[in-house]
Amino acid sequence: MRIQLQIVLFMVTFGLQAQEFYNGVSFVASSAQLQKEQISHLAVINADAAALMPFAFMSDEQVPELRFNRDNQWYGETKAGIKQYGNLLKAEGYKLMIKPQIWIRGGVFTGTIEMQTEADWQRFEDTYRSFILTFAEMAEEIDASVYCIGTELKRFASNRPDFFCALIEEVRQLYSGQLTYAANWDEFEDVSFWNELDHIGIDAYFPLLEKKEVTSAELISAWNPWLEQIKKASSAHSRPVLFTEYGYRSMKYATAKPWLVDRTLSEVDFNNQVEAYKALYEVFWKQSWFSGGFLWKWFIDYPQSGGVSDNRFTPQNKPVESIISHYYN
Repeated sequence: MRIQLQIVLFMVTFGLQAQEFYNGVSFVASSAQLQKEQISHLAVINADAAALMPFAFMSDEQVPELRFNRDNQWYGETKAGIKQYGNLLKAEGYKLMIKPQIWIRGGVFTGTIEMQTEADWQRFEDTYRSFILTFAEMAEEIDASVYCIGTELKRFASNRPDFFCALIEEVRQLYSGQLTYAANWDEFEDVSFWNELDHIGIDAYFPLLEKKEVTSAELISAWNPWLEQIKKASSAHSRPVLFTEYGYRSMKYATAKPWLVDRTLSEVDFNNQVEAYKALYEVFWKQSWFSGGFLWKWFIDYPQSGGVSDNRFTPQNKPVESIISHYYN
């Protein structure tokens, strides 16, 4: 309750509409429809919100075309899937963020998307606009609390700020909820259109300590420089900060480069994941200018997800669930 009151006071101070607080998960799409009993497992960690992620696809970072809402992609990434997942989650009392994302063949980082000619930029922007407006309409239809206009698009966002400002205006004609953009941890200070949005969104994979094993006390100290930069951005733009993604793998060196998905990093360490989550919550969940976040990531098939031999991001069936449950409560 104290945290919620701090957030309200922050909003009043800056003349903004009070924001909800999100104890969320990033819900991984499946090839099948979502079932009510699959949602019940979210109670294990006291989550109250879910991010749903429609996907569009590119063959490489310079091809000016996106493909989305196709029969050959996961059901949960399509328009029909987002609607089915969203309606069921809303019926069970969960808040929603719709967070469109791009997948480039081979897993190329989306922050490198950059067209080589003005004609290609125009073609790419036309398909991107179609993608974002399609799911803005869906976000309105299922009454999502937050809509994200893009995810980790560093070069695109920095090269074409006027496009994003115009896109935000178009989205607001279709969608009446809160808007954000999911900036990668290394770009949030350079985004030029935060004032047009309602949250400063950050995918919070900040490098902290390059150590094999860590403690929450060490990590809290390591967070301090980043905390000051994030707080400064919130103050400069009079916007609350939302961690559109955050999380750590259950492995050695988990906080050195938290964004790594390299499957060769195989040494499991549950304590590092526990300590990293604990530090993040201790640093951010008490800040008045902070509006929560969506952990990465949560699978529909709970009994088969995570577990004792898993070194991936999911907290499912791992000791860190108790830490998340405590802070999400």
